[in-house]
Amino acid sequence: MNDHQRAFDPIRETPENPRFVSRLTKETLALILAGGRGSRLGRLTLWRAKPATPFGGKFRIIDFPLSNCMNSGIRRVGVLTQYKAHSLIRHVQKGWNFLRGEFNEFVELLPAQQRITTSWYQGTADAVYQNLDIIRGHNPEFVLILAGDHIYKMDYGAMIARHVESGADMTVACIEVPRETAKAYGVMTTDEAGRVVRFTEKPEDPDPVPGREDVALASMGVYVFNTQFLYEQLIRDADDTYSAHDFGKDIIPQVIETRQVMAYPFRDPETGGQAYWRDVGTIDAFWSANLELIGVTPELNLYDQDWPIWTYQEQLPPAKFIFDDEDRRGMAVDSMVSGGCIISGGVVRHSLLFSNVYVHARAYVKDSVILPDVEVGAGAVVKRAVVDRGCRIPEGMVIGEVPEADAERFDVSPGGVVLVTPEMLGMELHHVR
Repeated sequence: MNDHQRAFDPIRETPENPRFVSRLTKETLALILAGGRGSRLGRLTLWRAKPATPFGGKFRIIDFPLSNCMNSGIRRVGVLTQYKAHSLIRHVQKGWNFLRGEFNEFVELLPAQQRITTSWYQGTADAVYQNLDIIRGHNPEFVLILAGDHIYKMDYGAMIARHVESGADMTVACIEVPRETAKAYGVMTTDEAGRVVRFTEKPEDPDPVPGREDVALASMGVYVFNTQFLYEQLIRDADDTYSAHDFGKDIIPQVIETRQVMAYPFRDPETGGQAYWRDVGTIDAFWSANLELIGVTPELNLYDQDWPIWTYQEQLPPAKFIFDDEDRRGMAVDSMVSGGCIISGGVVRHSLLFSNVYVHARAYVKDSVILPDVEVGAGAVVKRAVVDRGCRIPEGMVIGEVPEADAERFDVSPGGVVLVTPEMLGMELHHVR
């Protein structure tokens, strides 16, 4: 029995016991790695970090791991930022400042500031290493490290409890994905007890799950560390001049042979089946995950009162649909429409509209994701598109009907989704000269 098991004895307090779990989460510091550029999203992340990208009509991607922390009872959270973090920092400041510091609760922004070295964050492990003095100051029993760019709902308390129960030094959350898709992730192989015996970052030929040749076990980028063990590994890695200073490429492969690294399969707590988890790192994946939400019973339930997703809530009027003439009827069918939207004689079908979208007369929007503050001009057609914040679609413009014409003006994904940004329309929202 190790020190953590003695401190939190499962014989007296079982992992299913809420008091046991709450003690563990109280002793946990969560660190959300939110500095990623999200280059696979192309020009959608030209002026924002991937975790700051809007998602689901009124949220941002960062809201999902932050909400998971709050709902899991983890109230000490650091958000590590780097790439074009201004909108991300503003969002966190405005929407996540409700915790009480006198109770040692906080969401703390940790921008890259060269605290230890004279370089910016070199990798995921280096990002944590460069904040070691801050982590030591909080003196946590466990450190929960989270990717800030995935969409899912997860109770981290159950994972931390399993970590303690197993006597692990480190626990890695994992999910089953198709082998072809697994090439984009860290892939692990486990023994019968769930111990990680092999870990390969973005392999060309991912190891399958035993007995299932079409499926691999992928890392979710969610790790629980015993704090002292984390310190030791980060310091060792920082001294390695050949390391990329990344958890997946360097830290995990180094420790699985000599230390106890356990896998934590992420499952739906109600059905025991595959849990919802989406990497929205490409335009096709981003478009698809957003449009999934408008289904009758989507896998991700944003209306779940038992596990709410928190965010900065703008004070906006209700959505409005005006005009009811035969050729000018304001309507939305099979869609989600956020606050502040005005559908003024246009038609919206099977689409998701973020806040403050204005659809003018006789415009037609179908199979599209329209980010905030977009105006669709009279008579314009927008199909199978992602339209970035602040775009003004001119009157009569047609998007999504002629692939060759779209490719001349906009970015078209491998799946045929058209990405439209203000710059592509000749707008200069970000003046640099």
